[in-house]
Amino acid sequence: ETPLPENAQCIDSLSCAGKLTGNGNGMQYLGAILIRSELTYEEVEAHYAQYRTNQWEYKVIRYSGGKLPFADHKDIAFFEKTQHSDGYYVVYTWGDSIGMFSELDIRGH
Repeated sequence: ETPLPENAQCIDSLSCAGKLTGNGNGMQYLGAILIRSELTYEEVEAHYAQYRTNQWEYKVIRYSGGKLPFADHKDIAFFEKTQHSDGYYVVYTWGDSIGMFSELDIRGH
């Protein structure tokens, strides 16, 4: 529901849940989109910064293809496999939970 920057195109998206990083038990949730834009990194970052309510939402990195550097315990990649040049960005949001149901979810162990 969050709008893309002007004239940007969504190329791919992904989401995953499980024990993605760190030690011990626990659940993490990740959602990410791959966008193409003529904007600079700083302009894309500024666009998404206005929607952040915490440090884990709408984070932006440059993308040049391949595996994403978010998880220690799982390889995460877009279906789009080509190597990219300038103008491709990943916008992602992390989350976790300390609630009872996340402790019972086998994906976090």
